[in-house]
Amino acid sequence: MEHAREDRPPDLVAALARARTRERPGPGTPAGGAVRAWPGPPTAFPEAGPEDLDVQALLRLSLAASDGSGRLRPAPSAGALHPVDTELTVGDGCCLPPGRYGYDPLRHRVHRLGRQPDGTPPGVTARLSVTARRTVSHYGHRARPLLLLDTGHAAAALYLAARALGVGQPDVRLDGRAESPLAAVHIPPPGRRGPVHPSDGARVPEPPEVRPAPAELLARRSAPPPLPGAPFPEALLAVLTTAARAGAGDLRWCAAVGPPRPGLVERAADGAALRRYAAGEARPTLAAWAAGQSWIADAGAVLLAVGCPADADAEHIRRAHLRAGFAVHLAHVTACRHGLAARPVGSWQQADLGAALGAARGRDWVVHALALGTRHADEENTT
Repeated sequence: MEHAREDRPPDLVAALARARTRERPGPGTPAGGAVRAWPGPPTAFPEAGPEDLDVQALLRLSLAASDGSGRLRPAPSAGALHPVDTELTVGDGCCLPPGRYGYDPLRHRVHRLGRQPDGTPPGVTARLSVTARRTVSHYGHRARPLLLLDTGHAAAALYLAARALGVGQPDVRLDGRAESPLAAVHIPPPGRRGPVHPSDGARVPEPPEVRPAPAELLARRSAPPPLPGAPFPEALLAVLTTAARAGAGDLRWCAAVGPPRPGLVERAADGAALRRYAAGEARPTLAAWAAGQSWIADAGAVLLAVGCPADADAEHIRRAHLRAGFAVHLAHVTACRHGLAARPVGSWQQADLGAALGAARGRDWVVHALALGTRHADEENTT
């Protein structure tokens, strides 16, 4: 019964306010199983036909673990705890028969849960929820925003995998309206379009660069600190552009840079160059705000998602964090494509950037970040 209470969402507004304080998490608690215990026997993926959506390949490129411990996955997660659970609704045009399935990312198998609902579109819809206990076990009261960020990263991993496979444009729902599922990604079969929902702003703009290669997604890893070396302006602009396009709406995107002209930069109005809008060295302050991770003070640059005011309601909080995770994931791939080492940073305390710059308090908080450097990553670490 205690474990069930841990997975019941508390008041999200109060939970975020507490996560933003200096209060330290208490002693660790049991994390439970590494994956959700889906009912029924596991099933291997059938071979995909020439006109089928290859669901096996889609999940291999996005969510599947590639080592026995389950730590190595294409989508990063705070503490390598991977709380995101994936339920698939499969329609026509897929290698799997139509129906509902639970996905096991450790064994790369599915468990059939039942028939698909009436009106299921062709292709597959991945509905993302979380087992909060996994993240709460280590981060305690700081877990709630991290759960949302992790879900955004998982949605982005599915989106990029679909693009790498060259299927139809995925439909990504990150509106923040529901507690469960938190997000959904619909991928149509090759040559078909999925359902479009323009009224809720759920569709994500096309990234500015070419679609990723499968090997590029599998090779993406969070670089271990330190991350020294300032990115070239062209590379930093590309990272900012990707984040701004993918995380538009509730968030503002900027980057903290160091010498010779330390300060905060953002995209100019025309999107063709960087604009410096605040002077002064921000990285040591960011290091203090990011749970005291001192290495951030020496990172080459730090991409920042800023927004989610203190008076935001639960829907706004969910939407902002989901989009921040989604956008940072896409920005991470762009950074790697430009030869940069990158590492997401998700835990932030007292990170009121607006107040630090002399603006009103409680309006512009750091929601998520991506530390950047010019040294290449050589092993997997987590956010």
